[in-house]
Amino acid sequence: MNRLPSFCPTIGRRLSSSSTIIVKPVPAKERHHAPIPNDSFPYGYSLTGVHCGVKKKSSVLDLAVILSTSPKPTAAAACFTRNAFKAAPVLVSKDVLEKSAGRARAIVTNSGCANAVTGKQGLEDAWAMVKATDALLPGKLKSQDTSDTLVMSTGVIGQNLPISKILAGISSLVPPSLGSDFASWECAAKAFMTTDTFPKIRARAFTLGGQTFRMAGMDKGAGMIHPDMGPPSDFGQLHATLLGCILTDAAVSPKALQSALTYAVERSFNSISVDGDMSTNDTIIVLANGAAAGETKEIDEHDPLFTVFRDELTSFAAELAQLVVRDGEGATKFVTVSVEGAPTFTDAHRVASSISTSALVKTALYGEDANWGRILAATGSVPLSTPIDPYRVNVTFVPADGSAPLPVLVRGEPELVDEVRAKEILSEEEFEVKVDLGLGSESAQYWTCDFSYEYVRINGDYRS
Repeated sequence: MNRLPSFCPTIGRRLSSSSTIIVKPVPAKERHHAPIPNDSFPYGYSLTGVHCGVKKKSSVLDLAVILSTSPKPTAAAACFTRNAFKAAPVLVSKDVLEKSAGRARAIVTNSGCANAVTGKQGLEDAWAMVKATDALLPGKLKSQDTSDTLVMSTGVIGQNLPISKILAGISSLVPPSLGSDFASWECAAKAFMTTDTFPKIRARAFTLGGQTFRMAGMDKGAGMIHPDMGPPSDFGQLHATLLGCILTDAAVSPKALQSALTYAVERSFNSISVDGDMSTNDTIIVLANGAAAGETKEIDEHDPLFTVFRDELTSFAAELAQLVVRDGEGATKFVTVSVEGAPTFTDAHRVASSISTSALVKTALYGEDANWGRILAATGSVPLSTPIDPYRVNVTFVPADGSAPLPVLVRGEPELVDEVRAKEILSEEEFEVKVDLGLGSESAQYWTCDFSYEYVRINGDYRS
């Protein structure tokens, strides 16, 4: 994005005569997006992104449609925000999944308007998007009671959709306008974007039982990022939005797909934070259409291949999730927070979350200040299943280039820190903060970024 705050337009200008903080330009993010070979994408999907008029500029895409064209049943799973103010598309998608017993063949997404806190009209509009997309599916009868489409929206909260424009955009999509190549995926990913600076797409091949399958996905998000998502059955619990979808041509049963996604999300999308704010719209969807499975039956939770698939999905989801943090609004750092030696995974995850969301930690990261006391304060504020013993805790800064780590706290005793070396590590765009609690064998990771002046400018101007 490379935009500097209007109150300090000169790169390198100091904020005051007494400040030691220099306003830094936001690093270019485009290198995280590159063409992907067409044969890398899963079989049996057609998709595209178009401009329908939600956004003002005609050159900006704002509507994405994804269809499963496989003749086999397509399993669907999703994890949704636990925010009390769940957006209309979240409520509608949950309803679709429940009524279809985990089957869906399409996803429709708009950007530019979140359709959140929009009352009865918002629900009607979300259902209208579902029904219009259902009509694009081959073999779909208007008389069928169940819907086959899941819906997502992102943008400004509290505004109604320009639904007539969206429905016209959906109905204009004839089969030749959808494709399965990289260009089609890129258009769909661009239609997800709000304050994102690049479309986020990844693809990979993987093996199950000697057969090769493919998995590809896209997501969006740069601000209002601190997801806390759960499966539809966990819907009743009470954090620019995170939206994402992952498509695979493997054959997985709906129940197994939901189980794998729930596990994966906890270790990926629920382990990122840009600003500590949970959206009303956070949604991750997975479709598995079996297009490359031949006569192989759907994998269920008791199949020995289930764990292989689950771990592949988890790894892939983590890669997608990290792209969101790398594109964090105004971010100049990508930081991995690793918590080790915890009694349970939940303990490790909670500590990593506390560190990753601390405004004091994040501003220190921006200032390249090795203020590890703030890391300890964030660590010690979390109640754990086993109380922390301060004399067991270690804190280390780990550079990404493979050079020697820098311990700053060893078994509760502060080290004589080489401040020059600490500055070298923290001046890099990517590094790791490692905390060892010394209480057990469980671990968890979070991915976070710093707080910059550019973040404040972006969010101060968001609706203008």
